[in-house]
Amino acid sequence: MNVMRKDQRNQRGQPSLGKPAARRISGFSLIEALIALTITSMAGAILLLGVQSSLDTTIEAVERTIAEGVAQQTMDEILTKRYTAPGGNPLGTTLGPTVSELLGSGGTALFGEVEAYAGYVAQPIKGTWGETLGTGDDNGNLRLENFRVRSDYFQNWRVRVEVYYVSPTDNSQKSTTATNFRAIEVNVELVRANGAIFPLASRKRVVTYVPPPTT
Repeated sequence: MNVMRKDQRNQRGQPSLGKPAARRISGFSLIEALIALTITSMAGAILLLGVQSSLDTTIEAVERTIAEGVAQQTMDEILTKRYTAPGGNPLGTTLGPTVSELLGSGGTALFGEVEAYAGYVAQPIKGTWGETLGTGDDNGNLRLENFRVRSDYFQNWRVRVEVYYVSPTDNSQKSTTATNFRAIEVNVELVRANGAIFPLASRKRVVTYVPPPTT
């Protein structure tokens, strides 16, 4: 009996507490870590998609704003021209520029009448003197380099003009015969790499020919 009591004491004569219990370490298991990583990745991807979508919307809005300005500027330019050349036939069946009006550098500086713009197409968009839009000074010269639009900015942009006769009673209907009413349509488009056409802006006006008063 005394031997058993002696075995239950340590070397200092104090009662032995026995073997200490193993400590439990808290943390994440591998599966929990993988689940958390997956959720974080999905949240990050959704956030990036939202940012990209917002960026695309902003770029498109800027492009449309610029295109609206180009369309209006082109229309304003056309409306400053004569309906027909002096002594010309206001009911001519062939609309388009004359040979002399095409002698310029690809611009519209020599166009004298509204009908000269019929079928006009420019890609990239050009200024009056044939220079890439945003690079000229409106006098046929180039701007200082620091004030020019990036040379390839309008590379895939296109402006297209149509001039055609319309019905005197319904200006929304094209006329197969010459009338005193002509419609002018200006379209600004973005030509995708695959050839698809993305419309950005358009303008339409109807003008009429008023014979000069006779004396």
